[in-house]
Amino acid sequence: MPRENSFSDSEGRSLTPDLDEEVSGGISPISPTYSIPQNQLIPEPSFSSAPKESTDNSAPSTGSLRKKAAADPSASSFPMATRPELGPRDKFRASVRKVMAMRRSTTLLQSSNVGAEPGVDPRRATADLQYGGIKQDCVIELIDYSSTSISYGRMTNRELINLLNDKNASARQSWAKVRWINIGGLSWDVIKAVSLKYDIHPLALEDVFHTRSQTRSKVDYYNKHLFLRILCHELGDPDAEPKTVESAAFGSTLTGGPRASSPLPFEDGEGYEMIEKQEQATLGSSFGSRKSTLRNRASKRRGAKDLEEGSLKKAPSLFSLTQNTETRQQRREEEVSIAALKKGERVIVDVSPMHIFLFRDGTVISMHSNADLILTQPITRRLQQRDTMLRTSADPSLLVQSLLDLIVDKALEVIDEYHLKIKRFERQVLLRPEVSTVRNLHILSGDLILHKRTLEPIKTVVYGLRRYDLDRAAALVDQTLPENRNVKIVGFMSHKSKIYLADVYDHMEYILTSVEMFAGITENLINYTFNMTSYEMNEVMRRLTLATIVFLPLTLLTGYFGMNFTFMWSVQQNSDVLFWEIAIPVMLVVIPMFLMPDLKRMLHYIQKRMASQKALKSYKRL
Repeated sequence: MPRENSFSDSEGRSLTPDLDEEVSGGISPISPTYSIPQNQLIPEPSFSSAPKESTDNSAPSTGSLRKKAAADPSASSFPMATRPELGPRDKFRASVRKVMAMRRSTTLLQSSNVGAEPGVDPRRATADLQYGGIKQDCVIELIDYSSTSISYGRMTNRELINLLNDKNASARQSWAKVRWINIGGLSWDVIKAVSLKYDIHPLALEDVFHTRSQTRSKVDYYNKHLFLRILCHELGDPDAEPKTVESAAFGSTLTGGPRASSPLPFEDGEGYEMIEKQEQATLGSSFGSRKSTLRNRASKRRGAKDLEEGSLKKAPSLFSLTQNTETRQQRREEEVSIAALKKGERVIVDVSPMHIFLFRDGTVISMHSNADLILTQPITRRLQQRDTMLRTSADPSLLVQSLLDLIVDKALEVIDEYHLKIKRFERQVLLRPEVSTVRNLHILSGDLILHKRTLEPIKTVVYGLRRYDLDRAAALVDQTLPENRNVKIVGFMSHKSKIYLADVYDHMEYILTSVEMFAGITENLINYTFNMTSYEMNEVMRRLTLATIVFLPLTLLTGYFGMNFTFMWSVQQNSDVLFWEIAIPVMLVVIPMFLMPDLKRMLHYIQKRMASQKALKSYKRL
């Protein structure tokens, strides 16, 4: 029997299937934008404009419809490309089923951010809702090369998408050993097309779109590809707003949500509007009459639901969303305030991640947030030269090594700039220590600590690629299966690339030791400045103390003889000779008594000096 509070047609049949029916044979919401291979398509049940009468009042399940379609060839499902025109009742039924499936999936995921489903699957419509707003005009380079030939081209977002959708045009020619797709800028349409074409793992896509405070350089091994996320440190423009590691310390995501978060559940109106747009794009038919009917039913359903469950039930999710927005805004304001206070003598460093995918077939995909591709121009020029090692080897893993080497070279430029800054501050401290110099050294020391936190994982990544590449590739193969027992384990990195990775590792070792050394130097300069300030203050206090000791007896006697009494025999019957007869003996007793430690120290210094000169004269005589 149809469930209560569910849609039903004029004949009493339920239009909202049970949960067990959807689990066993439901339609998984997929993105209507890109086509999927036929072997991955889930056949949809065909609906007739005039359904047959049923002997009972039970709702026909999806499984029964598929059995009928299998028994009757005329009722079999059509491919998506040749979908037939449906009647108003069937269109309404299909739309309701899609809304139910999408709403159930998003509601289950959004009920709590904790424990949400990880990964980004571009085949699901929920991914379009969450990441569809990430749009950017990307600059894309597609390079096919071998030791003898090279093919180079630049294209836009739409040109790359059309190329990847065309199997004949996107096929790599036989002479090309390596294909490098270099994407400048992050846009959902481009990344979605690339991920569907090359079957990128959902966890890798999640790492591309999410950047938080725990973001660090890393390498992940998957069955079909190797994924690297490397933080690139570049010298920035001092006049521009700095994008240092501090911005990553507060955490930021392209979607504005947590790492393992899902899109908000569909509101009734929004869900129907999105389904209408999808149906218009897929079926190419008009939905003017159905639009008003769906909205009227949606408003009635929303009113009944509010009466049954209460409209305050949605308040926690809205409150949490507002609270998260206010927290991010507050953190952003604090970040801007700190950046404004730190303006001055500092090294501006732009820190941004580069994502690299290495496939078994020789395809390398690199993604960077900058759309100008200035960062990778040296690699492009090396590929255009026939006699370079990168070109003659035609090794995709060597291309990955070259990208890592490029990132490390950029970090070396940053370290050199820090070295120049520290030298200038050291000169200022040695000439004349000032509080402003200490402030600049403090800011510099904090930046070095943050950079060490982001640079150190790069060394771990390079070491892991050299040492554990084969072991991690072997972990992907289940040796317990009979068909995998004789499989030869092959890593992603070639022997030649591992040799050159040793040079990258040495450079990272130099960078990290330099960062530690510079941090130590800045701390020493800060301590030296405060020590010199304390020493100067001690010298001033010493002089004041010495003057006080010398004039203390005179001040005492002056106060005594300056008494304004009517009869004072020492003043009226004597001259000033009496004052000095008393003052000089008192000074001879008081001053040595207070300066006894200094006198002993001076005597000890004279004895050491005389002993040193005597030893030096004896050495010259010999």
